[in-house]
Amino acid sequence: MTVLITPRLILRRWQESDRQPFAAINADPRVMEFFPHLLTCEQSDQLIDRIEAGFAQQGFGLCAVERQSDHSFLGFIGLSVPNFHAHFTPCVEIGWRLVVHAWGQGFAMEGARAVAAYAFDKLKLATLVSFTAEQNIRSRHVMEKIGMTFDPAETFDHPNLPEGHLLRRHVLYRLRAEEFANP
Repeated sequence: MTVLITPRLILRRWQESDRQPFAAINADPRVMEFFPHLLTCEQSDQLIDRIEAGFAQQGFGLCAVERQSDHSFLGFIGLSVPNFHAHFTPCVEIGWRLVVHAWGQGFAMEGARAVAAYAFDKLKLATLVSFTAEQNIRSRHVMEKIGMTFDPAETFDHPNLPEGHLLRRHVLYRLRAEEFANP
């Protein structure tokens, strides 16, 4: 996957200097509110290693995001292949995780639109999915802003979370290439 440039962002492969700020993001309870647990530094580093391995295996992945104006690390936006079985797998997921101070500024939407355009134009994917815990209104809003659609019939229980877990119920959004409008 090549570097993607948007009006305000650079989406790129991971660098060693991203590890510490990414660990801080993964240890922030506000960022991780809709995930089962915070990540330790070691777990955060392992996630970067898995992301980078995905780039090597699939030719795409979750890109590190930096702001063009000051080159500060903001988190990730990109593509991944879910590692669990559900009614919609196998598939390619579009996702994001950004530092709190970057929320509410349209960065997730801006980066996700660039990633979707890349997925449809360059990778020739027919469909992207995104999913999150039902309660995650912020991410659901980004999904809707990039043109994804929600079908309540596709709501599912995340198989990696135990029965009765507060976050187990997930919503699924889809975006088809022919429905994607890239301005």
